[in-house]
Amino acid sequence: MTVWRESMELTEDLKRLLIDTAKQLQGSARRQFMARTVKALRFGGASQAEREFGWKRKTIRKGMHEVESGIRCLDAFATRGRKLAEEHWPHLLVDIRAIVDGQSQTDPHFKNNRLHARLSGPEVRRQLIAKCGYTDQELPTATTIGTKLTQLGYYPTRVAKSTPQKSSRPPMPSSSSSAWSKGQPRRTRP
Repeated sequence: MTVWRESMELTEDLKRLLIDTAKQLQGSARRQFMARTVKALRFGGASQAEREFGWKRKTIRKGMHEVESGIRCLDAFATRGRKLAEEHWPHLLVDIRAIVDGQSQTDPHFKNNRLHARLSGPEVRRQLIAKCGYTDQELPTATTIGTKLTQLGYYPTRVAKSTPQKSSRPPMPSSSSSAWSKGQPRRTRP
């Protein structure tokens, strides 16, 4: 005949195994594992588990709710983190497009569909401040604006500077008929 104990004895090896297992799981599976472990061990509930394992009480409580109700709580990871620049300034992309459209051109060789903009991120930022009324503090950095240019399909390219032609003197009339210019060896005087 088997006699069940009221609560399970918690050794250091078992404690380490439970902590490592919980670390390997994520999200709902982790919470449900924690809740089932606390129920199975039958000791002091979430507060005791927090002291023994270092698990958060709220996480265990959420896991208990998931186990009892059978409904999995969704993690809202997509709502966390930094918001996009367009969310802070809804008209930013429209203003960038208005500035860059007049300064962009397609690939002259028609090898791709890219629009090449002759404006860089810092220059677009300066023009947004000057033309659209943004302040320096409220606008994102020039790097962010450069990224937005790329996302909009504009690729900033350097303008090819015109190189001056070499200033060579016109040939002298006597040099064109000389033996030296015809590739013949020069004669030396005796």
